[in-house]
Amino acid sequence: MNAKHIAAGLAAAASAAAAGNLLATAGIRMTGAGITKKLGRRGIALTFDDGPHPLYTARLLDLLEESGVRATFFVVGEKAEAYPWLVRRMHEDGHEVGIHHYKHVSTWRLTPHRLREELEATDRVIRMSAGVKPLLYRPPWGRLSPFTLAVAKDYETVIWSHILGDWKIQNCFDLSKRLEAIPADGSIVVLHDDGSNPGADEAAPAFMIGELEKYLDSALRKGTPFVTVSGRDPDGH
Repeated sequence: MNAKHIAAGLAAAASAAAAGNLLATAGIRMTGAGITKKLGRRGIALTFDDGPHPLYTARLLDLLEESGVRATFFVVGEKAEAYPWLVRRMHEDGHEVGIHHYKHVSTWRLTPHRLREELEATDRVIRMSAGVKPLLYRPPWGRLSPFTLAVAKDYETVIWSHILGDWKIQNCFDLSKRLEAIPADGSIVVLHDDGSNPGADEAAPAFMIGELEKYLDSALRKGTPFVTVSGRDPDGH
């Protein structure tokens, strides 16, 4: 077989893999099979991806503490390893801490073995930092491969019902109004407390937190209930 045929075969294999990943993501997210994208109880679950960040996550935790709101954080393992005190504070403040890979890498780029390594490494960091085993997992960008759910079977895979594009500053200017439109019927909202990933604006979390403060002030005065994804206490019970 000549180089041209080999190249064509590799291209065909890559194309088939990409198609399989797209179909898996679309099919699973459309049917909801094996994932959680909305809660089966009243309330709104605020979830935060991509942290912890030494400045923005600390500010966010202050705001949540002042508001008396518990949330769910999906942390990147290498960042959690760099700022373990923030992960510990998440747990101590009554928030849930879940896995968002050790590095912020798409599941589509991982073999089953590599995905297992990402999960295990982040699980280990969370247990060392917070003293609790994580029970939740959210793949970066919500991307799922045909083997994601099988590899992540020890965790509840959580997607979302509402994603608001808050990783871009321009999408944060009316964020509080769009948050106010979300019903408290089990909605899972994804926001971001770190803006260092490709395609994100570095300072976007500052704008998100400012808008979130306005939203929480209004929502709490109306009696909007906020819950964690699992509804368990911080120690997983």
